[in-house]
Amino acid sequence: MAKERIITASEGGTSEERAFNVSLRPQRLTEYTGQPKLTEKLDITLQAVKARQEPMEHVLLHGPPGLGKTTLAHIIANEMETHLTVTAGPALTKPGDLVGILTKLGEGDVLFVDEIHRLQISLEEYLYSAMEDFKIDVQIDQGMHAKTITLPVKPFTLIGATTRAGMISGPMRSRFGITHNLEFYSEADLLKILQRSAGLMGVLDVGDSNHVLEALGAIASRSRGTPRIANRLLRRVRDFTQVKAGGTLTPAVVDAALALEGVDGLGIDDLDRKYMNVIAGVYEGGPVGLEAIAATLGEDAGTLEEVVEPYLLQIGFLARTRKGRQLTSAAGKHLGLKISTDQTPADLFD
Repeated sequence: MAKERIITASEGGTSEERAFNVSLRPQRLTEYTGQPKLTEKLDITLQAVKARQEPMEHVLLHGPPGLGKTTLAHIIANEMETHLTVTAGPALTKPGDLVGILTKLGEGDVLFVDEIHRLQISLEEYLYSAMEDFKIDVQIDQGMHAKTITLPVKPFTLIGATTRAGMISGPMRSRFGITHNLEFYSEADLLKILQRSAGLMGVLDVGDSNHVLEALGAIASRSRGTPRIANRLLRRVRDFTQVKAGGTLTPAVVDAALALEGVDGLGIDDLDRKYMNVIAGVYEGGPVGLEAIAATLGEDAGTLEEVVEPYLLQIGFLARTRKGRQLTSAAGKHLGLKISTDQTPADLFD
């Protein structure tokens, strides 16, 4: 895609934007909004292990990008008052990379591995003994001169994050004490997150407080249930407000700012509309295969499947049938088109 989508949940962006996101990150569990079941489990576990003066047990967090997996890793390290080491599965290419990180960890430190599903199977073997027995068996030389030495590892906590839990091997998954799927956030939770972010950015200090609250609610409704998107939209709205609206934030200003970005009231953007218009206009609402849609749009099929379709499925605008992708009547109503839906329950995938 030629233009980076503002509505995407991937971290991306410039170094300035990434630094901005870090500045808004909550530091303690009490500051974290959303995921109530997970935060309750973490609170109980953290209190228990701190009382026993033990490391936190290993944690596996999975779910779509932008929901707070990295933030939770930082919070756990802060709550344990230990050091956090951050890496990613694709960055660990050889045993020496992983061994070097593990042997440098201090007592009770937290190791956060993002995209842990992309960790090589050969490297998982080193993690197994490190996670369970806090040691690593390293082979020196090869052939008849080969020998194995055991390196001790200080007790630590591994936090793994993944957007594809199904790609994690069974033996790896079984070694995590806490496994949790992060869910999309409600508009009420997103509004709380935006209020906190707006306070840190100074946005709450301008304009009528009721109008500001309504404006933040308008941003929350467009944020696709994702805090990262909410904060990104807030930043664009803040800039627009400063330059075009005299610093006064209102719902109308939010509408104008996000219309400029091509984002409508449901959080649908230009690429979403192009995708739906192709199915509606070229393929009469579907069903149609993903490859055909991708060829017509000139986009990669994998990109459409991972970036565009999940939200359209979530809001009920798209159905995946045995015959292909098909728009729903709700999508047709949103686009101002009449969509004929002839799929039966038997056509739908589970």
